[in-house]
Amino acid sequence: MIANLKPYPANKDSSVNWLGDVPAHWEVRRLRDIADVRFSNVDKHSKHHETAVRLCNYSDVYHNDRIRSNMEFMRATATDDEIDKFELATGDVLITKDSETWNDIGVPALVESTVPSLVCGYHLALVRPKAAATSGEFLSAALSSPDIATQLHVCANGVTRFGLSQNAIKSTRLPVPPLPEQTAIAGFLDYAIDQIDRYILVKEKLIALLEEQKQALVHDAVTGRIDVRTGKPYPAYKATGVEWLGKVPSNWKTLRTKYVLNEVDDRSATGEETPMSMSQVLGLVPSNLVDRTLAAASHVGAKLCNKDDLVLNRLKAHLGVFALARQTGVVSPDYTVFRAQGAAIMPYLELALRLPALRTELRTRSKGIVEGFWRLYTDDFFNIVVPIPPTREQTRIVEAVSQAGEQMDALMERTRATVTLLKEFRTRLIADVVTGKLDVRDSATQLSGASESLQAELSPHQHDSSANR
Repeated sequence: MIANLKPYPANKDSSVNWLGDVPAHWEVRRLRDIADVRFSNVDKHSKHHETAVRLCNYSDVYHNDRIRSNMEFMRATATDDEIDKFELATGDVLITKDSETWNDIGVPALVESTVPSLVCGYHLALVRPKAAATSGEFLSAALSSPDIATQLHVCANGVTRFGLSQNAIKSTRLPVPPLPEQTAIAGFLDYAIDQIDRYILVKEKLIALLEEQKQALVHDAVTGRIDVRTGKPYPAYKATGVEWLGKVPSNWKTLRTKYVLNEVDDRSATGEETPMSMSQVLGLVPSNLVDRTLAAASHVGAKLCNKDDLVLNRLKAHLGVFALARQTGVVSPDYTVFRAQGAAIMPYLELALRLPALRTELRTRSKGIVEGFWRLYTDDFFNIVVPIPPTREQTRIVEAVSQAGEQMDALMERTRATVTLLKEFRTRLIADVVTGKLDVRDSATQLSGASESLQAELSPHQHDSSANR
């Protein structure tokens, strides 16, 4: 149905550069001509001499394209005059009128149904359609089009916070079809966007499931729940006495990290090594990838890390901020550098330390009064217990997890790309329909006919059901 959409048979110049041609029977009008615009001054405070109300706030609009009766709204109070001006009714459109970023201005949400004592809150504009000119459904769809919303973005004033004047909003120009066609457009977009959103949701659920599967694989492999060679449990297990770990394969050990890691404090003699910084997203990377404004400085005497050393940010260890070094470099004195001793394989230990249970251990053992300044000392880190398989098994686990992880990561990346394309298509479809680039009248008629046929099919069953009751 979407694939069969075509341009309108006849067009005319809209006299608006960004809009170009519009269907010959459409008008281009300013928002003030088709709707009443009001700026709310109702704040979040409750005053004993005012009437209790529910408040529709900025976040309610920004995160929802529809304002529904089953949403949780903030409790507040308002004067009788404020209630009279800003109480919401079915078909109203709310838009964000100020924000910290210019492109968060003008985000619309349609009031789907009347909610008793619900009023428009501060930072929002209430746009009430004039019944003879437009409908809330069409107006909300039009204002969500980036082509139309750009008018509001360029009119926003501010430096650290951006805002719109009433005149800027009222002067927004919109293409306006006849009312019956507005209804057809709104109905078509409801159907089409619902189908696209359903498909996006399926893809997003797949990504979440793949991520869960990946984490489960790591957990089961690193804790010995499965043998990566067979995909099945090991033949024999033994108790560890460690609550979070339970049992491990009988040929494994459980050791405190002090027996598998040494803290090292090597220093640079030349200062020529690459400065490295820790990022929660990127891991341990050259500092210029994290902060390009860093000034050049001598790194003679700075703390060194070698390839495959485990580098831990003491101040953020409780957040899981640690990584294996992929190259030799110099790091902050607030980082702790550990090197493997004995039979430990560092990539395996990194996998183990990223288990949720061991992340909890890192958090529990960090010390400090204010969370932002918690610190994990080496003695406390060395008391953490980790499962240690034989060296050859550690290598097998790392290889198996890496191979499976790469496959799942590739599938997740392809799925994310699909989601991105679907969202771009959704945005473009809305823009092309509400600006008259695509004619949806025939498709809307087919949808309406299908809906009526379904109702006719259901009616006898509904009648029989009523009679039986």
